[in-house]
Amino acid sequence: MKTALFTGTFDPFTIGHADIVERALKLFDRVVIGVGVNERKQCRQTADERVETIRGIYAGNQAVSVVAYSDLTIDLARREQATAIVRGVRSVKDFEYEREQAEMNRRLSGVETLLFFADPQFSSISSSILRELEHFGRDIKPFLP
Repeated sequence: MKTALFTGTFDPFTIGHADIVERALKLFDRVVIGVGVNERKQCRQTADERVETIRGIYAGNQAVSVVAYSDLTIDLARREQATAIVRGVRSVKDFEYEREQAEMNRRLSGVETLLFFADPQFSSISSSILRELEHFGRDIKPFLP
């Protein structure tokens, strides 16, 4: 069974994230969504709340599982027996960051990273922008799955 690991803070989990999961499911038997716990980031929801929200989105889909983690992505990949890490890229800035992470992850663990370029309709959607919109009282539901 080929398993992909898709990690992030997912605060919130957007329609762009959901698009990456759906595209990864075309290539892998299983996708594990790893909700990162990062003490340096201020999240609007706890990791448990984010996990439950995403589990609700994929309820009934046996090919998707959701877990929280606070260690290295490569350690989670090993625990979940992931054959690859999948990441979404919206811009050149994202690409450089993801390239560096992919190289280090491969060097430390041998796990390859596959980059999915964002569908143009989702390329301007980011969790940080949605948090800002929400802070100013705007409805972000159209950007959530």
